[in-house]
Amino acid sequence: MPPDTGPDELGAQEELFIQRRDSFYMASVNDGDWPYIQHRGGPPGFLKCLDGHTLAFADLAGNRQLLTTGNIKRSDRVALFLMDYPRRERLKILGHAEIIPARADPALAASLAPEGLPVRLIERIFRIRVVGYDWNCPKYITPRFSADEVEQITAPLKRRIAELEAAAQP
Repeated sequence: MPPDTGPDELGAQEELFIQRRDSFYMASVNDGDWPYIQHRGGPPGFLKCLDGHTLAFADLAGNRQLLTTGNIKRSDRVALFLMDYPRRERLKILGHAEIIPARADPALAASLAPEGLPVRLIERIFRIRVVGYDWNCPKYITPRFSADEVEQITAPLKRRIAELEAAAQP
């Protein structure tokens, strides 16, 4: 049996991929040992790499279900599922999560606040110690695009159509 080499370290490719995400899915385990999956979203880069073994994000007031928070208090094991649909890339991350009240670490909360968001809106911090990660095969990932991505792709076409329509006017 090979020696245990310890947790996987996130490299530059993984850090760049994570920085570009505007959402991910996080699974935790409830008290019945069933997985519970929750979507997390924000501006690109809201999930931050603190170092090669640690991720964190600011948790804001939301739907008040707090299921993930309760699950993590019982079992700190989580799985993150990050997708880049247009590029057909998928990264799975396993780790141990801890929940830190924002007031307990104001400097960390401030560093995790999305641009333009007042730090006072951050309720808690999720910090995840990465145990391992895996890139998945892109074979069956259907490309999907956000409204912003569609706008960027079609903007040159819309400009050209406007030019042609203007030139066609008498």
